[in-house]
Amino acid sequence: MHPNISMIWQTSRFDIDLTVPRVMGIVNLTPDSFSDGGRHDSTVAGLRHAEQLLRDGADILDVGGESTRPGAPLVPAEEEWRRVEGFLHEVLRWQVPVSIDTWKPEVMRQALALGVDIVNDIRALQEPGAQALVTAHRRCGVCLMHMHRDPQTMQQAPMQGDVVAQVSAFLAQRAQALRLDGVQASRIVLDYGIGFGKTVAQNFSLLAQQAELMELGYPLLAGWSRKSSLGAVLAREGQLLEPAQRQIASVAAALLAVERGARVVRVHDVLETVQALKVWSSAR
Repeated sequence: MHPNISMIWQTSRFDIDLTVPRVMGIVNLTPDSFSDGGRHDSTVAGLRHAEQLLRDGADILDVGGESTRPGAPLVPAEEEWRRVEGFLHEVLRWQVPVSIDTWKPEVMRQALALGVDIVNDIRALQEPGAQALVTAHRRCGVCLMHMHRDPQTMQQAPMQGDVVAQVSAFLAQRAQALRLDGVQASRIVLDYGIGFGKTVAQNFSLLAQQAELMELGYPLLAGWSRKSSLGAVLAREGQLLEPAQRQIASVAAALLAVERGARVVRVHDVLETVQALKVWSSAR
């Protein structure tokens, strides 16, 4: 572990201990998510799913109202907020850390006003007004992710060149921008953005060279769960496995990311990931 990395993730209501790896359970309140679209896209279904994730051992709940799969259409901020508002009102009473997965300042503002703990932004607070909102909050946690282009176009023309150096430079710049605005380092976690405008080989090079990203001095979040790169390496006769069939590979990737220093893993399969991490921890 890099000696300068904070082992506490400061968030709105909780100081999350990162001396042990934390599991972030995914709650998609969307009809078109790549992995579980439509299964949890009502408040009642979402809450039921969130309860199960917590029973399975999730440390953090990450809720989103817009799919970011390749080619996903944009959702107006009003509609995105409509999808998540009722869920947030209830889940914030449960006394567990809650993250809002959004890049829209309007959604961030309303979620933070309700008491959400973390802003998880695929655009790394580059949307006008987003950084100012997080800076003004003075307490919330933030996850800054690298994405090449945007969900509508990112896989049409993936990155070129040395992906690790480019991702590292981008994340360093975005973290430094927040630090210059007065955001404490202990509030910041970085995500190298598996699948967001990167080829299969590039995604795996980021995992293989994750130690270089650790040199930035911030905790890393790894989001490998059910991604198409896992489907690609599992493919038989050119036939990709469906997202739900990538469970074992997802757990393996999460475990490898933690072994290489990631402090948070964002996953669909919470129970299986928690069990794997318990074996990993016992072996240490």
